[in-house]
Amino acid sequence: MLYVRVPRDRIGVLIGKHGEVKRKIEEETGVRLIIDSESGEVTIDDSGADPDKALRALNVVKAIARGFSPERAFRLLQDGVYLEIIDIRDFAGKSRNRRIRLRGRVIGRKGRSRKTIEEMSGAYVSVYGDTVAIIGDPLQIDLASRAVEKLLQGSKHSTAYRYIERRKRELEFMELEGG
Repeated sequence: MLYVRVPRDRIGVLIGKHGEVKRKIEEETGVRLIIDSESGEVTIDDSGADPDKALRALNVVKAIARGFSPERAFRLLQDGVYLEIIDIRDFAGKSRNRRIRLRGRVIGRKGRSRKTIEEMSGAYVSVYGDTVAIIGDPLQIDLASRAVEKLLQGSKHSTAYRYIERRKRELEFMELEGG
């Protein structure tokens, strides 16, 4: 049994229209989801299921809980795709105003910063509550999480974007060299 807490306002998304999302998670992974919509407690009954698939189900539920659409969260069912969650409080301390400001830096005006990081890194990025969640392969997660961390540490947006570009060039160069 695996347990995860899902915010009340995300329970409906987790269940989906006519239970479609819940059903798909169960069918794809072989687990049973037991959802308590009052407390937000989700129990993943993994008895008889492949442990790897049970962990994938857990990550899909966590991703939906962190603001991703089910379609984006289902990418976690693929091999080599992972979820990383960055806690804004680690950068903002106890100050509520600072947390709100930092969250705004990651999202950007009209969502432009988040979208730019997604486009440049190839990862999916979701800002929900005091967390930034990232879905992608290890390289995409590395690029996106480092850019997000730079923004949370106070770097200019252009610096974070340049970091992604520079790192991608380095990796392409290493590939060309046969490394």
